[in-house]
Amino acid sequence: MHVVAPSPGNTHNETHFQSTEAVRDVVIGLSDGLTVPFALAAGLSGAIASSHIVVLAGLAEIAAGSIAMGLGGYLAARGDAEHYTSERLREEREIVDRTRDEEEEIYEIFQQYSVDRTAATPVLDALKQNPTAWVDFMMRFELGLEKPSPNRAYRSALTIAIAYIAGGFVPLLPYMLVHDSAEALKLSVVITLIALALFGAIKGKLVGTGWLRSATQTILIGGIAAAAAYLLARLLNASHIS
Repeated sequence: MHVVAPSPGNTHNETHFQSTEAVRDVVIGLSDGLTVPFALAAGLSGAIASSHIVVLAGLAEIAAGSIAMGLGGYLAARGDAEHYTSERLREEREIVDRTRDEEEEIYEIFQQYSVDRTAATPVLDALKQNPTAWVDFMMRFELGLEKPSPNRAYRSALTIAIAYIAGGFVPLLPYMLVHDSAEALKLSVVITLIALALFGAIKGKLVGTGWLRSATQTILIGGIAAAAAYLLARLLNASHIS
């Protein structure tokens, strides 16, 4: 039989996006970094006229927020790693102490993919010859858990913190350049909404949810947060004066 090798033009290239964890961290840090300082600055602009005070408060919030967000990302990643380790130890014990139950779970997993017991038996026999692969299989297909990357907690904390800082300086930049907070607020609104739109579009393009839909969502969330903070500050300031 003559086998025709695939030509370079017919080569199938996978285009699935792989860096979901890094993207998630950037999204968490950048979205909060854009919206929280933006809302804070907008709220203060409704109560005070000096941009200097807004900048000082914004910088303090960025410092505190980046640390808090980074720590949260670190603890979440550590929790995922500890959960994976404990579940893996449990699976390692069960394939020894409850072998029959684990074998039945293999058959049940394959049944979900319309693979009958006869077809699944050779796979089970092969897994039983390699306990490490058996545990890997159970972790992924029974529990839906993937092995965390090394140093994932530290990378997550650093990524979220840096993204938060980068996002936070966007709405504060006009207040650093314009003395009057009301005028700075107008520039901040324009710049931040543009940044939110670009960020949302890029995120939607990367994860495949659609750039327009994602951009619209991020603009709405940031705009609503800033408008709420601004109106609340104006109301509180008005009641204080009266």
